[in-house]
Amino acid sequence: MTGPPTPEEVTDPAVLKAMTHPLRRRIMESLGREPATATKLAKQLGESSGATSYHLRELARYDFIEEAPELAHGKERWWRARHRDIRWPRHSEQSEEMRAVFDEAHRAAFAEDLEQMARFLRRRDELGEWGDALVFSRGAVHVNLEELKQFWEEYLDLLRRYWRPEPGPDVRKVYVRWTAFPDPDEE
Repeated sequence: MTGPPTPEEVTDPAVLKAMTHPLRRRIMESLGREPATATKLAKQLGESSGATSYHLRELARYDFIEEAPELAHGKERWWRARHRDIRWPRHSEQSEEMRAVFDEAHRAAFAEDLEQMARFLRRRDELGEWGDALVFSRGAVHVNLEELKQFWEEYLDLLRRYWRPEPGPDVRKVYVRWTAFPDPDEE
C-alpha cells in the first residue's frame, strides 16, 4: 500500500463489537507493532494460546488482521494488522444497538487513552528527545455545524498526509487524539 487506506463507513454493530473487545484491542495493538503467532501473542499478553487463536480468527473475520504466510514455518499461522480508516455513522443515524456499543467503545477508548498518556508521563525521562514530544493544546472555538464538519475533515486530511504504514529511521508511532464537543451548558 502506497498511501493511507481509503475511508470506509461501517454501520454493523458486530464489526464495532469485534474490534472493541479488550483482548482483541490488545492483540491489534501488538500486531500493529509486529506480526505474531497465537502462541507468541499468548505469552506476550498473558493469555492462553486457545484464547488468542480464537480472537485472531474473529479479528480476521472482520478484516482487522490478515495472515502473513511468508513468515510461516510448517503449521504456524502468522498474523499482521491490516491498516484501515474506519468511519462510523453520525450518532443520530445509528441504531439503538449501535449507539449502546459505540458509547461503551468511546468510554473504553478514553480510558485507554488516559492510560497511554499516564505511561508516557511515567517513562518520559527515559525517552530522550522524544520525552519532549508531548504536543498539547486545549482551547475552544465558536463554529456552526457546517464549520465543525469542515474542521473535522481538514483534521482527517492532515492525519492522512502524515500517514505511514510502518515506522522508519528516526520515526515513531505518535498517538494523536482530537476530540471536539459542544458546551452542554451553552444554549
